[in-house]
Amino acid sequence: MSKKIISTENAPQAIGPYSQAVQAGNLLFVSGQIALEPQTGELVQGDVKTQTKRVMENLKGVVEAAGASLGQIVKCTIFLKSMDDFATVNEIYGSYFQSEPPARATVAVSTLPKNVDVEIDAIALLDQ
Repeated sequence: MSKKIISTENAPQAIGPYSQAVQAGNLLFVSGQIALEPQTGELVQGDVKTQTKRVMENLKGVVEAAGASLGQIVKCTIFLKSMDDFATVNEIYGSYFQSEPPARATVAVSTLPKNVDVEIDAIALLDQ
């Protein structure tokens, strides 16, 4: 099985020693996305709703760079700085998966990169 690195300018460049995504066979492993603007690498200003929209757009950009769509995501993990934001994040997240949403876990963490409120990673099943 070969490994292919996925990179796109439609999502923020990696801020550490990792790839935006790695394709292994027909699986795509997307690194955690935070609310960074792809063009500038700067953090978006705003509340958790604004951050979650940017995170989902970044996730979409990486998945599409691999030739897939959000509908091909089979598993996501949402990391929240506060479970008080669960309902808000869930509403925005759900708007991107209106039918057949992926499996998901949501966990509260003490801190996230750049002190953001939300981070989401994903695994997608690619067409062969």
